[in-house]
Amino acid sequence: MISVITGDIIQSKKLVAEEWLTKLKQELNEIGNQPATWEIYRGDSFQVEIADPGQALKTAVKIKAAIKSIRKGDVRMSIGIGEKTYSATHITESNGSAFVYSGEAFEKLAKAKQNLAFASPFETFNRDMNLMLRLALVSMNAWTVNSAEMVHLALKHPEKSQAQLGDMLGIRQNAISNRLKRANFDEILDLLDWYKNRVEGLK
Repeated sequence: MISVITGDIIQSKKLVAEEWLTKLKQELNEIGNQPATWEIYRGDSFQVEIADPGQALKTAVKIKAAIKSIRKGDVRMSIGIGEKTYSATHITESNGSAFVYSGEAFEKLAKAKQNLAFASPFETFNRDMNLMLRLALVSMNAWTVNSAEMVHLALKHPEKSQAQLGDMLGIRQNAISNRLKRANFDEILDLLDWYKNRVEGLK
């Protein structure tokens, strides 16, 4: 099994393209090479393959945090888990159930007025996961620029203490703690662990 994330930048025309493109490409470059692993198309849409589906939700949350660290920035994404039956030079031309699930879930996002969804062959997992995501989005959609920046940094450097994260941003440890608390970071980590453990059980 693999995972595929399909996404687009919400109201990209109202943002400075250089800002969100730089942040998005930084995230995608950490995953793999363009265009086989990821590709940006139609101006503000993107697709990326995650070889380990257990890391897909963390990747999506990192991307969301990166884009929300831009004023008025946000992103719509769907996570699909399944098989890859055809590998092309460009990921947008590859195929398999993971791509189909991701694409179908993405098409439903606007109608559902939701910006993160999950789809797989496992109906019970889909139901549980999408309920969890709807609850998590209450917090994630409300992240401020500072909160999003803090979540992104903490996810990118899980080995660092709050004091070390503070040194990276030039702020005190108690400010780091407050920002992470306001972002419900501990609960986000619990969700990431729950998701990873459930996916491991599917293999």
